[in-house]
Amino acid sequence: QVQLVESGGGLVQAGGSLRLSCAATGRTFSTYVMSWFRQAPGKEREFVGAIRWSGGSTSYADSVKGRFTISRDNAKNTMYLQMNSLKIDDTAVYYCAAAPDRGRYFATRMYEYDFWGQGTQVTVFS
Repeated sequence: QVQLVESGGGLVQAGGSLRLSCAATGRTFSTYVMSWFRQAPGKEREFVGAIRWSGGSTSYADSVKGRFTISRDNAKNTMYLQMNSLKIDDTAVYYCAAAPDRGRYFATRMYEYDFWGQGTQVTVFS
């Protein structure tokens, strides 16, 4: 049974940093793309960024580019989201997700993802 479990969310002041983790169990993700999405109150879930498990290449939404960094630890089967220079607008529930690696592009739409975590709340205050 595949499980994605996020952790590391919390309260942080604007301008601060936070690191989220996504622990993956139940299968090998070497042929998958792992991603972070987020959903703010009253808004649709949106793509934040992704990492190709094999090779480690990444892609980011424009809104977080230069501030957020995705990495993974193959030995721990864990993906990370390092969030720096946090803004009020970054407040959301953050989800990790996994999609088959299609090679040509990074999947950015929810329906492309097979597995989801339960989410972790990030709240940025002024």
